[in-house]
Amino acid sequence: MAEKDQAKPLAPAGYHLRSDEEEAMSREVKVKQLHHRKYIKCCGCVTALILILAVTLLVLAFTAFWIKDPVIKMNSIKLGGGSAVRSGTNLTLVADVSVKNPNVAPFKFSDATTSITYNDTMIGLARTPPGKVKARRTLRMNVTVEIIPDKIMAVPRLWEDVVKSRAINISSYTKIRGRVKIIKIIKKHVVVKMNCSMTVNVTSREILAQSCKRHLLI
Repeated sequence: MAEKDQAKPLAPAGYHLRSDEEEAMSREVKVKQLHHRKYIKCCGCVTALILILAVTLLVLAFTAFWIKDPVIKMNSIKLGGGSAVRSGTNLTLVADVSVKNPNVAPFKFSDATTSITYNDTMIGLARTPPGKVKARRTLRMNVTVEIIPDKIMAVPRLWEDVVKSRAINISSYTKIRGRVKIIKIIKKHVVVKMNCSMTVNVTSREILAQSCKRHLLI
């Protein structure tokens, strides 16, 4: 009986072994849960950053990155050259033209053309070299158009206008082709056109009346 009583204390060893295994498994589960939580937090942070970036780009697309149309304006027109309209006389028309760029990027344009028409006959043409309007700036240009007297004198109603009203009605047409490009991704090609009608006193060479209309092609 004494030997049987002494053998009983050996039984709890198996219990301690199982307890160690359970503790190890519990630690492993806790480690996996910790990694899972870190993964969820990391995914949440990445998702939040993506959403913030998307919202920021969306706001910029409708504000700073939204390309606005350039504005062309005829500030003034002056007639120079000879004192009278006759063959061999050099006549010039100087137009003060401004181009306003409301965008955050420069507006680059190619050759700009300005033509002068009298009674559906083109009597002068001028070309302005390529240029650039800085961001949110206005560029002013003096466009000088050489008037061809022989073409004016070939218009049948010239003498009627000169004798009766001492004034002629002429039209100007200006065309500027260019583009706005933002961070080499967003770009827009535009063609700005302006038609002006004016009445010129042939004696004083003053502009008596002027009316301009702007058009935009995208």
